[in-house]
Amino acid sequence: MPENLPQMIEALLFASGEPLGVKELARTTETDAEAVQAAVRALRDRYTASGSALQIVEIAGGFQMATRAEFAHAVGKLLAPHANRLSRPALETVTIVAYRQPCTQVEIEAVRGVASDGVLKTLLERDLIREAGRKQTPGRPILYATTDQFLHYFGLAGLSDLPALDEDEPEAAGVERDRLQAQAQTALAAAGVEVEA
Repeated sequence: MPENLPQMIEALLFASGEPLGVKELARTTETDAEAVQAAVRALRDRYTASGSALQIVEIAGGFQMATRAEFAHAVGKLLAPHANRLSRPALETVTIVAYRQPCTQVEIEAVRGVASDGVLKTLLERDLIREAGRKQTPGRPILYATTDQFLHYFGLAGLSDLPALDEDEPEAAGVERDRLQAQAQTALAAAGVEVEA
């Protein structure tokens, strides 16, 4: 590993607004994946040891420089007080898509109990969900799935980081919706994202 590789990776992560994958970092720094992972570990250790407000997080299959969660409120106030907020219906809908993907609008509305076309349009525009093909049933309805932007927004490395649901309990749709919403709010709070009432 080149002596200044951690500093090079730190500069790349600082300059990039998006997560950078190991392959991309290795290609850019002209090293291999093992060296990149060792350099990222060294950066993480250095930030932790110094008590820095910064950290290197693994998000959406890559690494990104971020502020620590305890400073999210202050950073959010500085950047944009309303930019990171999701309405309750949007939060509810994206949570259903995350856990049931790929799913149709009708399936989403069966859980929510209300029309969801406007909320789906908003989530598509914000790139939190995407069209994932068509269901092979009469009418061929559109299937929806989450995006890498969803992972980035919620601070998840992958869908496996979503809190597990207890599928053995038979629950009514309203109770399931409330549980999904509570779990999504927990994930949002951990990512430092505020939710509108």
